Amino acid sequence: QLRLVESGGGLVQPGGSLRLSCAASGFTLDDYAIGWFRQAPGKEREGISCIGSSAVSTAHADSVKGRFTVSRDNSQNTVYLQMNSLKPEDTAVYYCAARGGRSRNFCPVYAKYEYEYWGQGTRVTVSS
Repeated sequence: QLRLVESGGGLVQPGGSLRLSCAASGFTLDDYAIGWFRQAPGKEREGISCIGSSAVSTAHADSVKGRFTVSRDNSQNTVYLQMNSLKPEDTAVYYCAARGGRSRNFCPVYAKYEYEYWGQGTRVTVSS
């Protein structure tokens, strides 16, 4: 069974940090770009970070640029999202998704229909 599993969410104070992980099972991530998305209560799911299959191409949305960093370790079949200087408006459920095909080396791509596999999400709450 092909799965993506996110972990690392939780409750953190404003200004704090978290590192999210996205682990794949049933397939290898080497041939896939990974996008990170988030969905806050009452809002649409938005793309925030992207890393190409070879990690040469990365991108971050303006809302997280300079605070979040995406990386991958293909030997561990895992992609990470390091989140620093967290703000209350970062509160959301965070999802990772995998995108294969000819554009897999290219970021940013945040169109949700481009992504084939999705994780179940991990909740991040930023609050004092």
